Amino acid sequence: MALQRLTRTRYQIVRQLVEVKQHFIENLSYKCNTLKKELREAEGSTTVFSAAIMDLFTQDLSLDDLANLPLKDLAEWLQSKRRGRFKDPEGLAKTIQRAVRSSYRLDQVMSESIDMILGILVREIRSLEKAVKDCNQGIEDLVQTVPEYQCLTSIPGVGPVYAAGLLAEIGQIERFPDQTSLAKYAGLTWPKHQSGRHEAENTPLTKKGNRYFRYYLIEAANSVSRHLPEYQAFYRKKYQETPKHQHKRALVLTARKFVRLVDTLLRNHQLYTPPRSVIEK
Repeated sequence: MALQRLTRTRYQIVRQLVEVKQHFIENLSYKCNTLKKELREAEGSTTVFSAAIMDLFTQDLSLDDLANLPLKDLAEWLQSKRRGRFKDPEGLAKTIQRAVRSSYRLDQVMSESIDMILGILVREIRSLEKAVKDCNQGIEDLVQTVPEYQCLTSIPGVGPVYAAGLLAEIGQIERFPDQTSLAKYAGLTWPKHQSGRHEAENTPLTKKGNRYFRYYLIEAANSVSRHLPEYQAFYRKKYQETPKHQHKRALVLTARKFVRLVDTLLRNHQLYTPPRSVIEK
């Protein structure tokens, strides 16, 4: 029960964080409407949620101030915020100034309002990020007392937080007759939508089941698909099968496949071992 309180609270905080970040992006687009696009096209790892970017656009600097700032000074300022970890600070500075110069200008009243909102949202983002970090630490400390913990963390890509989220909702695996009932508990089942011999390609989920369990299954499956070739190949196959909702569909189907692995390891009290073909390589 204590573990479940922590994992469910974390879920709620993460949802709040996603919502606040979306609100931040919407308001940032008023101040610098091309920044997100320019950062994405620069193909770097920096996003609008980088601490340096959030600090830069919540300071008492107008867009004209940023546009006219010497490139070297802006690059040095960015590096100071990341303690020298930007690989190409001058390139990032150029990207930012390009976005600033191509963005439309707001009138003074609107600009002041947006600046105030951005400042509030940045403080809220940082507060929520700290809350998630605190939850993670509490979860990691507590989950180690659960015997089945090592069964799930033996899977590459499944850390203590995801393992805890799964275990907190499953409880005793013996409650479920088989992996199908476990998937149903998560709501990873689909009703049949058929018309004659045609079956819908994008049949929606039943939207029933335990939302906390479903969340941690999908998050864990997403991580596993980046670590295990078998799951990566499965995800890509499902991604390419349809032109609509590709990522969401592929990820949910990968999570459904992942349920079988979770069920097997917990039911047999065993650690993950790679498929024979992987071992032989």
